[in-house]
Amino acid sequence: MQAVAYTGSRTIALQTAHVLPPGPEQVRIRVAFVGLCGTDLHIVHGSMDRRVRVPLVFGHEMSGTVDAIGDGVDGWEIADKVTVMPLVWDGTCPACRAGNTHICQNLNFVGIDSPGALQALWNVPASTVVRVPPSTDLRDAALIEPVAVAVHDVRRGRVSAADKVMVVGGGPIGLLIATVARQFGGDVAVVELDPKRRVLAAELDFLALHPKNFDEPAWLDEWTSGAGADVVFEVSGSAAGIASAIAIAKVRGTIVVVGIHPEPRAVDLQRIFWRELTIVGARVYEQADFETAVELVSSGVIPTGALITHVIPLDQTQAGLDELEAGTAMKVLIDVQAGQPDDGTP
Repeated sequence: MQAVAYTGSRTIALQTAHVLPPGPEQVRIRVAFVGLCGTDLHIVHGSMDRRVRVPLVFGHEMSGTVDAIGDGVDGWEIADKVTVMPLVWDGTCPACRAGNTHICQNLNFVGIDSPGALQALWNVPASTVVRVPPSTDLRDAALIEPVAVAVHDVRRGRVSAADKVMVVGGGPIGLLIATVARQFGGDVAVVELDPKRRVLAAELDFLALHPKNFDEPAWLDEWTSGAGADVVFEVSGSAAGIASAIAIAKVRGTIVVVGIHPEPRAVDLQRIFWRELTIVGARVYEQADFETAVELVSSGVIPTGALITHVIPLDQTQAGLDELEAGTAMKVLIDVQAGQPDDGTP
């Protein structure tokens, strides 16, 4: 079978790998589609070299079908549609003992700390496999993992009905957060520099703003009756983004830090103090978030057709990463089975 691996020095390679049977407590998945994301870019850029072991088959946003079942695994049948919640925790660290297994202090994030989904046949712990309804298209199902991210973010922000919600950054995760926040009852605005992404946000019926609007605060006073935003999601990962988030939050408002900031940022602690703001982090997701994400995708709440802009074969993964880095794509899916050997042999 074929797989794509990060081989170090900002390089990926299409490789041939042997098909292995699933071990005890494992399920082998015939991978259908893999979504590329910012974390994958961080891996390929070498930003996570201290963490990953090369060569690393990466990728963690995926969909597929059950291909084989290991010993000790019940509840699955061949050809069941599935996705993977790519978290394996140790169950013994202080975080796990406190009930926070999703941010285990020794977390194995599958696709970063262990082999991921950019391979035709993928053996994973049965505990990570999540059922997808038979009627759900596998292309759409590849978005369940990032939707689970958005669900977790919105729950961390405690968004409720009639909240004024600002999303700073209108990329794929930003628009998913906006969609989920609206589903939770929020009135949502999206701030985005890129004009094409602002157009898409507007087409999805969000108030879409250029960052320059922050220099003209009258719109915020009108939108929030002078109070400021109830909840602000910082998704851009930029210094300007976190500064804007703090500036527009209401008294006792909440700021949810979603974007990965590559370096420490200066923040306006005086305003945080003055307005009694709450700042929370949101890293991954919990099982309940994944279950909600399955429902949202399967019911058609998530505008998958608008968000999936590119579907390309496995051997064009580098081109997909280039599109993602250039900002010319929203969600890029890799069709992993395109071009694979029919018999599954190397």
